[in-house]
Amino acid sequence: MAKNDRERALDFVRARVEEDNRTGRFDGRVQTRFPPEPNGYLHIGHAKAFNLNFSIAEEYGGLCNLRFDDTNPTKEETEYVDQIVADIHWMGFDWGDRLFYASDYFDRLYEYALLLIRLGKAYVCDLSQDEMREYRGTLTEKGRNSPYRDRSVDENMGLFERMKAGEFPNGSRTLRAKIDMASPNINMRDPVVYRILHASHHRTGDEWCIYPMYDFTHCLSDSIERITHSNCSIEFEDHRALYDWFLDELEVYHPQQIEFARLNLTRTVLSKRKLVRLVEGGLVWGWDDPRMPTIAGLRRRGYTPEAIKDFLGRVGVAKTPTTIEVELLEHCLRDDLNARAQRVMAVLRPLKVVIENYPEGQVEELDAINNPEDEGARTRKIPFARVIYIERGDFREDPPKKFFRLAPGREVRLKHAYFITCRDVVKDPATGEVVELICTYDPETRGGDAPDGRKVKGTLHWVSAEQALDAEVRLFDHLLLEAPPEEKILPGQELSADGEAISDAAAVPQDFTDLVNPDSVEVLVGCKLEPSLASAEPGTPYQFLRKGYFAVDPVDSRAGRLVFNRSVGLRDTWAKIAKAQDAG
Repeated sequence: MAKNDRERALDFVRARVEEDNRTGRFDGRVQTRFPPEPNGYLHIGHAKAFNLNFSIAEEYGGLCNLRFDDTNPTKEETEYVDQIVADIHWMGFDWGDRLFYASDYFDRLYEYALLLIRLGKAYVCDLSQDEMREYRGTLTEKGRNSPYRDRSVDENMGLFERMKAGEFPNGSRTLRAKIDMASPNINMRDPVVYRILHASHHRTGDEWCIYPMYDFTHCLSDSIERITHSNCSIEFEDHRALYDWFLDELEVYHPQQIEFARLNLTRTVLSKRKLVRLVEGGLVWGWDDPRMPTIAGLRRRGYTPEAIKDFLGRVGVAKTPTTIEVELLEHCLRDDLNARAQRVMAVLRPLKVVIENYPEGQVEELDAINNPEDEGARTRKIPFARVIYIERGDFREDPPKKFFRLAPGREVRLKHAYFITCRDVVKDPATGEVVELICTYDPETRGGDAPDGRKVKGTLHWVSAEQALDAEVRLFDHLLLEAPPEEKILPGQELSADGEAISDAAAVPQDFTDLVNPDSVEVLVGCKLEPSLASAEPGTPYQFLRKGYFAVDPVDSRAGRLVFNRSVGLRDTWAKIAKAQDAG
């Protein structure tokens, strides 16, 4: 590829990395990091971030650290740490011996805070949170200095040490950076550096009762780890001045912060705070619910790392926020599974069929192709006998026009087997419901071809009744009826490592839980599956013929209870969306 073509192919983050390598800014080093908070499970929006950071490090011969931003002990748990580690490993990334925690640096961060005080760049403030917000001002009005801003260095040192010693209650005092209350960037109006929080930490226990804020912790952790490119979501763009200020005032190693647009998906919530509400409100089965956009949820549903990476590659990295159709994600999964998933037969809503002219007690072993898309895929044997099950929807007693499946007097093909013709219908005398079909078969049509050349328009999947496996099958729709309203981050609001507002002051136009789809899951029991699925394992994809792609549920499926989740249907709605976009 020519140089100009290479430059056009690069996203702006990689272009910045290459420019820094060309100029020798970091002596040719590339070191990135992914800094999640251990207060929930990772979702696909986080996957965009860690995929970018780990991929850049790999592409440029660098390193990527995993660093937990564990500065809020009231919401953090070891469970979340373990799950985040497992999720990133499952996606195919590794950090070697570079697993770090912000809590590893608490002593050093405290010393940096003391240095800011000694430099006259930080002070202890007694304003409450509400008073601080009032003093901060607005986008059109300058802020006002705190009445405690001019405390002496000695007084500030003493008060801060007493804060550390646990002498003051939560919220009574903070340590604030002394910058400029008239700055047009509200984030620079004396932001909080430390707050008092009497809470036990999942790693440090009760050693600390003051904890550093994210803006302070983030830049100095990057500096300590000698990060070169600190990639974060666009919400931090206005915070970059603060990132630079801390590093410059303390005269320490200075990485480069680069902001990119976070991932937005239609009909999908990608806010950890909102996901917490879904879990704690009992609106989903848990963080790993297959309807959730968490990595654990996607994995449980049957998504593959390859499909997720393909999706992220198609989405790309940009500065300008855009909303991507969730159908593209589904398309990428469908495209991946089409090449690898074994084709099997499963009847989800069974209707009994008796083939009256087939010998009683006879069982044939028919050949079935495992995957026509895979030249190396083998065939398997499937049993065929006198009694089988077909899909209830594949029969109509009074078929409409263009219904080419089974009906009284009509002949259809059974996949991999024979032609059958419906001769009679058995109904429940109490309800009138069709409960059984009496059919005949043509023994000369084994394999699906008629020697006399006659054709049929319908081909049905089926399973042999005696050998069929009973299973529960879950069909999922989108969890939300539409995308939730965007959460507006207020100017000057403290952000977490995930780019979300720490307090609930962020404006949300409506309660997004009103958008939860009441029909997001349909649970089918009494489904009938071909016997080859008895050995199906979690993580192995299957295509149920004519029904979609499915995977064993790793949580609820066990000996005596076989449970499958539908990963994605066969209909590729993305193709229609893309065609409409191209036409527009």
